[in-house]
Amino acid sequence: MEVKVELNGSIREQEVIALYRSNQWSSADKPEQLMSALRGSHTLVTARVGGELVGLGNAISDGSLVVYYPHLLVHPDHQGKGVGRKIVEAMQRVYGGFHQQMLTADGKAIKFYKAMGFERAGKTEPMWVYSGNEH
Repeated sequence: MEVKVELNGSIREQEVIALYRSNQWSSADKPEQLMSALRGSHTLVTARVGGELVGLGNAISDGSLVVYYPHLLVHPDHQGKGVGRKIVEAMQRVYGGFHQQMLTADGKAIKFYKAMGFERAGKTEPMWVYSGNEH
């Protein structure tokens, strides 16, 4: 299985929604907003196998100092095969030297992000106003 990772590659709504639904992410229920958000990202990384979208990650950034990674997801059939790692590595090629890289992780993702070098941010407490339903 060869994974092709691309920075700011093209995405189609149908494949994005299918990927989000496969992970049971509620943002799939807001396709117009989701596509606008992804296309408006500072950086979007796509991962494909045989042309099929199997993962993506995006970044919101000021372009100099701070970056936030709102989404990184891999189709369940491709999890544990290095796809997420390749997406994070692509992001690190862009943002590795930034002063602050932030994300919110839960569940199984915590162990993955720790393995990628992320750690709890001091004594901070995650907070949000959230209109999803998968947590």
